Amino acid sequence: MRRTALRVALAGGAALLALAGCTNAPPPPLVTTEIARTAPTSEPDLGEVVIAVDSVAGGNNPHKLADQSTLTTALAQAALPSVFRPGPDGTPRLDRTLMVSAEVTDAEPYTVTYRLRPQASWSDSAPIAAEDFVYLWEQLRAAPGVVDGAGYRLISNISAREAGRVVEVTFEQAYPGWRSLFANLLPVHLLKDLPGGWANALRESYPVSGGPFNVRSLDRDRGEVVLERNDRYWDTPATLDRIILRRADLDGITGGLRTGNSQLALTRLTDRGATAMAALEPEVTIAQVPRPSVATVLLRPVGAAMADQRVRAALSALVDRQALISAGTGGGPSATQVANAQVQAPSAPGYQPTLPAGALAGVDAARAEALFAEAGFAKVDGVWAFGQTPLELVLAAPEGDEAYLAIAKELQRQLTAGGVRTRLVTPSGEELYGELLSGRPQSGAREPEVHLVVGPQPAGGDQATLPAVRFGCQPADDPDAPAVANASGLCDESVQEAARAALTGQRPLPDVLAGIEPELWAQAVAIPLFQEVDTLVQRREMIGVDAGPPFAGPFAGAAGWDRAGG
Repeated sequence: MRRTALRVALAGGAALLALAGCTNAPPPPLVTTEIARTAPTSEPDLGEVVIAVDSVAGGNNPHKLADQSTLTTALAQAALPSVFRPGPDGTPRLDRTLMVSAEVTDAEPYTVTYRLRPQASWSDSAPIAAEDFVYLWEQLRAAPGVVDGAGYRLISNISAREAGRVVEVTFEQAYPGWRSLFANLLPVHLLKDLPGGWANALRESYPVSGGPFNVRSLDRDRGEVVLERNDRYWDTPATLDRIILRRADLDGITGGLRTGNSQLALTRLTDRGATAMAALEPEVTIAQVPRPSVATVLLRPVGAAMADQRVRAALSALVDRQALISAGTGGGPSATQVANAQVQAPSAPGYQPTLPAGALAGVDAARAEALFAEAGFAKVDGVWAFGQTPLELVLAAPEGDEAYLAIAKELQRQLTAGGVRTRLVTPSGEELYGELLSGRPQSGAREPEVHLVVGPQPAGGDQATLPAVRFGCQPADDPDAPAVANASGLCDESVQEAARAALTGQRPLPDVLAGIEPELWAQAVAIPLFQEVDTLVQRREMIGVDAGPPFAGPFAGAAGWDRAGG
């Protein structure tokens, strides 16, 4: 009987093979998006969470403009210690997992004393101590392209006692925004002798952690970053064993969320992406996460032509700002956060639009023509020229960011249509902010002058410090200060005086902004576009996940995340 069954099975198999040999049907398509595979058949690992993200590329130093990204903010929140962290309303709160106290202990000279918890240490057992404070101060007061150097440049000295657990910071002047300093401390004992110095800090890896998670691996080729619970963390341990950030495209993100191969997504969406995510409801919840950066076009007053305010104003008149916003956002959530002020971002406390009525409402060719003519330019063969020399400008956008590149290409198209020649360059973020915009070329060769920049401008931290960060001058008599104190290249004495008054608390920020905002619009050195917004999408099995405090993001609460069964 068994032999008869076997013969029948073999005959059936032969028939199938013969049929297969006679068909021209192609093989089934390959599934290439890893996290969009069918639902797992094994029991889920409830100690692990997979988060779909757009990219894991770039450096990870949270203090550098070149490295600003969703991933950079996430890793800093999970693995770096901070003296203060933003509370739910954005107000700085002392992080008592790291600190015993931090307070102003003397008015003259202005002195802040920090007392660290004795058990606070890096994951290699080195103490978190005064030397880490000193390292951050030395780098941020002098290095070009940092997110916030203005407050650190007010510090005149740092001293330590009790084996570095008590840190005394002395300021040249009163600094009410001192609570914004010493966030995301870095491990000086590992970075001080790093080849390449500050330029390479956290570029390839996180050597140690001072937070609830360790960065176990950072694999850009595979598009994956793995965080694991830091077993040497001295405070309450993280609930989850592991968090995996995995790169995916839109189809991969939606597929992973649908099947449960990923539990969260943190992504920058276009209108198509927003529609795709909405289709997953009610199985997921969706929240918007404003980032601490504003996409901006900088019209830098460098070179003979751009130093003329009339030329910059003429270029502004050739710009269709709404088209730039559409190019950079694709109609996604960022398009709802149009930045209509020079200093503050739309999500900042106290934000007030200051854009003059009718300004940047669309291309104004007649105004551009009048301003160019007033500045001594005339059109030669359809191109604006000074005498017989055409106006040729270098336009830069950081490589690897599709949104900024899309804005730059649209801006180039608009200026070309208006008779202005431009050359688009896409240097790395490190080269752009660390060299080209700072006047500090590393190679020794003459670098091209950059006239126009499409990129992020900082929006977080102490809001009264922002005017000095965004538009402050190089400090006088400070050989360690960057050659250009801000990416815009502006140094205007009236703006500088007001920014300094806000920085040191001599004048309230609203009063300062009321005075300098009209002046900054008139200077035509910056065209703010929109505040960048990520979208947080989570499956309902996730517990304790939210958008996080302003400018901090959801990873501020990652230590308390949990995952319910099935």
